Amino acid sequence: MKTYLAIFTGSPASMDVWKTLDEGTRAAREQAGMQAWQEWATRNADAIVDHGAPLGKTKRITSDGIADIRNAMAAYTVVRAESQDDAAKLFENHPHFAIFPGDGVEVMECLPIPGM
Repeated sequence: MKTYLAIFTGSPASMDVWKTLDEGTRAAREQAGMQAWQEWATRNADAIVDHGAPLGKTKRITSDGIADIRNAMAAYTVVRAESQDDAAKLFENHPHFAIFPGDGVEVMECLPIPGM
């Protein structure tokens, strides 16, 4: 089994649409989304290594210094699967984009550090 990092992404445009929903509709979708997310986690419990968490604001550090930036990363989860395709299939129709305003999930293998 290999380990994969799944990054949940969301665009500013999708969030803008989410913000146009009235408070009652948004609250109902949040509740339905969290229930669906928990059901997804239960169905995939054997594959989940780390449930992850939502991600906050981003600071980018380069040789030029530190700057506030905005990116599309919204949350992460770590899973185990036989292949990247198998890991990706875990996220098909995920509530992140089926109910919430997220636009996708990016899955990449966590490779070993050479020499360690």
